[in-house]
Amino acid sequence: MNKLTRILCIFLLSGAIAIGGQIACKGKGSVSSGYDWVTIGKNYNPQNTIEEFLRDDAAAKGYLPVYIKNYGKNKKILRQFKGQRFAQPNNETVLQMMFNGMEDWMIVDLKYKNEKEQEVKRTLLYINVRGKWMLGDSGTLLE
Repeated sequence: MNKLTRILCIFLLSGAIAIGGQIACKGKGSVSSGYDWVTIGKNYNPQNTIEEFLRDDAAAKGYLPVYIKNYGKNKKILRQFKGQRFAQPNNETVLQMMFNGMEDWMIVDLKYKNEKEQEVKRTLLYINVRGKWMLGDSGTLLE
């Protein structure tokens, strides 16, 4: 193989690797970007007990409308969660160790404006223990 052929092969191989890397990176964004914000007002029909609680609590505090992204039990979102109590619970087993009797869990992003018109955004981890939902932790999602 002569010198020109080697240079051409190296050039083509480098280009193929670069293109392959770009294709592999496409679609690798934030997992949370696949979810839409939902507006919760006083007439919103909740999809579950957590949404009903958020609507009623926001109404009582005068924060309506509030906006949520309901991630449900998305395990990828759970691995991105960094809370005040949890550094990063990477699976359900960690949650079960922290919450004896845990039956279910759910993660929700909540966004609203407080009384000073400042936007507040929190990620909330709700835990169902023996049939009762409670706030397990509050934090953010790591990208």
